[in-house]
Amino acid sequence: MGKLNGDLVFCNLSRREPAIKNFGKNLNHFPCDLSRADEVVRGAAEVEAFLRRAVPKGRVLLINNSGFGSYGRFPEPNLGHQLEMVDVNVRAVVQLTGLLLPLLRERGGAIISLASTAAFQPTAFMAAYGASKAFVLHWSLALNEELRGSGVRALAVCPGPTATDFFRRAGLQEARAAEAMSLHSDAVVTRALAALAAGRSQVVTGWKNKLVALAGSLAPKPLAARAAAVLLARFRLKQVSR
Repeated sequence: MGKLNGDLVFCNLSRREPAIKNFGKNLNHFPCDLSRADEVVRGAAEVEAFLRRAVPKGRVLLINNSGFGSYGRFPEPNLGHQLEMVDVNVRAVVQLTGLLLPLLRERGGAIISLASTAAFQPTAFMAAYGASKAFVLHWSLALNEELRGSGVRALAVCPGPTATDFFRRAGLQEARAAEAMSLHSDAVVTRALAALAAGRSQVVTGWKNKLVALAGSLAPKPLAARAAAVLLARFRLKQVSR
């Protein structure tokens, strides 16, 4: 795999400024609560204005990476949490992409959206999260077909458990992914960029995760839902009991 251009300019839309500092002046943070539609509109406008002013030429890569989940019986921990999750995982992805798509069509580029291996089967105890990622996967694949010939492509990235703050936000005591299935976030990024360079529209990161996705796709949905429920119930019990 090739190296990234050192002159790349990064724009980050999130509530908190990223902890990564080694990008120096090339990392630009735009505070934005992605669960609020008005802030997404404002944030997208600020990013576009910045790019037109500071980086007037060059292709644009939009990465829809923000998202969170929850573990428990719906609507645990509460309905507000579930609705905010749908806003961030689904609406914000569609809204931000729609707002920035004219710029991408104008300059060329790509859209990477983070789905999940949870997208391939119903996921009891994380029902809304799995459904939100199924939306992202199918929406991204359909969008890629609509964009053919436009100079813009879409890629759905489907990682399994990944070592990030996801598990802490989901309500588990330790922010730790299942060791047997986990990849480091750097490995997920590397595989995603390799898939983008290869012109793919979907990538599942890690061979074990590929098997999980294949099984979830081929099994009858009621059977896949039951199997996922058993596995996720055991996983949650193991994690919260530590």
